[in-house]
Amino acid sequence: MELTKENVLEILKKIKHPEVAGDIVTNGMVENLRVDGRQVLFTLKLPKANDPFFNSIKKLADRQIKKNFGDDVEVLVTAPVRVGPLKATPEYIPEVKNVIAVASGKGGVGKSMVAVNLATALAKEGWKVGLLDADIYGPSAPKMLQLEGAMPSVTKKNGVDMIIPLEKYGMKVLSIGFFVSEDDALIWRGAMATSAIKQLLQQGDWGALDYLVIDLPPGTSDIHLTMVQEISVTGAVIVTTPQDVALADAIKGIAMFRSDKINVPVLGLVENMAWFTPPELPDKKYYIFGEGGAKKLAEKYDVPLLAQIPIVQKIRESGDAGRPVALEEDTMLGQIFADLARKVVEQVDKRNRELPPTQRVIITKH
Repeated sequence: MELTKENVLEILKKIKHPEVAGDIVTNGMVENLRVDGRQVLFTLKLPKANDPFFNSIKKLADRQIKKNFGDDVEVLVTAPVRVGPLKATPEYIPEVKNVIAVASGKGGVGKSMVAVNLATALAKEGWKVGLLDADIYGPSAPKMLQLEGAMPSVTKKNGVDMIIPLEKYGMKVLSIGFFVSEDDALIWRGAMATSAIKQLLQQGDWGALDYLVIDLPPGTSDIHLTMVQEISVTGAVIVTTPQDVALADAIKGIAMFRSDKINVPVLGLVENMAWFTPPELPDKKYYIFGEGGAKKLAEKYDVPLLAQIPIVQKIRESGDAGRPVALEEDTMLGQIFADLARKVVEQVDKRNRELPPTQRVIITKH
């Protein structure tokens, strides 16, 4: 039987909820069904918020789909969750050892690409890693990790609804893009955006992690301030391109994190679009956006230059396909991100040896 949306629905129509007459498809319990290659994704919306039959129906759906379409089919079944009122515990992410914020002074410099590939490379090195896509106005992680249409499930802990991150390529993932459409996110006001980020930070059930990588929106905004108020950030990685306008905005990012009120160490710079090498001229480098800008900036502000990433079509293709280039073995791009991950680990270790833990920003009202 061919793996199509229509055929999957026919299989799911054979599954019933023990307390409801009729099948789960006819009763509207299957939402956002998508077939992507050998991957089947859908949301299972059962009658109760914490329905006791969720896991059994989920397992039955997985078994029936694989029985009819092959054991190699990846089945991702999630429960619906909404961004709503906060009821969080007072201590957030207690088992996360290090939080790395990935930021940029302006949009369009490849910040999200760097964040996704850095997290992937860290996981590939064997670390326990989480990725939080907090770029509220342009969440990219669902596309870059082939998780579009996916929805995390919810569990109760100490009376609080906790959001269970999805897992992909050995890391845990949460994104605001799982909960809202791109058009909805674009028109959110500041209060709505910060409330959503608070919920992902406060109610994300991350468990024990070595590194939580947070992809922040470009620029300096309320989202950045919300993050440093909610959690202790170990350090920041600033992404830029070599051109002057990007470097000028990168300076603002460095200044924000180093300001007295925030005081988050800058672990280093990543220069994206550093040069272009045509496939037919592998020994040539064309500096389309300028040469050496990030290196000079790193020297001026006494921060390491962690990586220089060239303009390569493969990066765009891999991002669109949902398979980060950091997964590649024995390739130039795979090696660049492996080196970036190792340098970030070194900088985090150095920072933790030489500096006291970062304190959350406390805003007092007079």
